[in-house]
Amino acid sequence: MWLINSSIGRKVVMSLTGIALILFLTFHCAMNVVALFSGEGYNMICEMLGANWYAIVATLGLAALAVCHIVFAFILTAQNRQARGDNRYEVATTVNGDNVVEKWASGNMLVLGLIILCGLLLHLKDFWYNMMFAEIVGMPTKLSPTDGFGWIQETFSNPVFVALYLVWFCAIWFHLAHGFWSAMQTLGVSGKIWQKRWNCIGLIYVSLLMLGFTVVVLGFAFGCAPSLN
Repeated sequence: MWLINSSIGRKVVMSLTGIALILFLTFHCAMNVVALFSGEGYNMICEMLGANWYAIVATLGLAALAVCHIVFAFILTAQNRQARGDNRYEVATTVNGDNVVEKWASGNMLVLGLIILCGLLLHLKDFWYNMMFAEIVGMPTKLSPTDGFGWIQETFSNPVFVALYLVWFCAIWFHLAHGFWSAMQTLGVSGKIWQKRWNCIGLIYVSLLMLGFTVVVLGFAFGCAPSLN
């Protein structure tokens, strides 16, 4: 199957799974922002998702997308290293020749990916393990598995976790700053006119997206979030 066996096919898979993950991050960000305005509203969303069958199916599908994206990223990175040596993850610098962020991100996608993977494992431990997993297996936890608001408060009352999450967000931003534009290029929707446009659109979109996550973390870290009645 060309999607798996060819280099172009693997890049298409990387692009499609990446776009799907960006859409999930958009949903996740919108959900998290609710916690800044209403703890009860946020917990209603957590309870609606929880360990319901549709949430479990969606989680398994999301996990499959993430694993596929990560595996193909390592394969493509290994191929690029072997083929290009030090000129790894080469991109069309003639389009973004003066974009330092784009150049740096494109040349350090593996490092960024590893940081993102470590942050993801931390996030799963802090929230998914104590919420959905705990509810599925009936594991006793410090707070209710559906008390997402309480878990956010608990996690970001610790400045160490605040710092770790902010570093994670920065890595995701750099990764997406390149990944969004690269996906459009791979899928063939970035002609000569749209190359710079997609780069600009991508930077604005991922900046707003990660700003949303950052505001939530800092809001809870500095006690700006509402309290449950």
